[in-house]
Amino acid sequence: MGVTKISLHTTEQIEIAEIAKVLAHPARVAILQYISKQEGCICNDIVDEVGLAQPTISQHLQVIRKAGLLKGNFEGRNLCYCLDVERFKELQKIFTSFFNTTSASCC
Repeated sequence: MGVTKISLHTTEQIEIAEIAKVLAHPARVAILQYISKQEGCICNDIVDEVGLAQPTISQHLQVIRKAGLLKGNFEGRNLCYCLDVERFKELQKIFTSFFNTTSASCC
């Protein structure tokens, strides 16, 4: 999104769009599903599970992290990921509010 256009949108609109971007790609959904079933997850495990190249997985993880859906810490030379459950709860409230305020009487 261009710097000059960002002021046209609310923080909530930008946040919803970032989350939608994460959920709009099946590989990212697969990554989130895999991580959600683990206590922690090393990037190479994700590569084995999802079947994409490590650089591709890293790019997807970057988008997911940018949206705030992951927490991570270093274990030796590896980065361990887990879901940010509190962030997911916040997003659930945002999406619920968004859909509950959408007019059902349109068309």
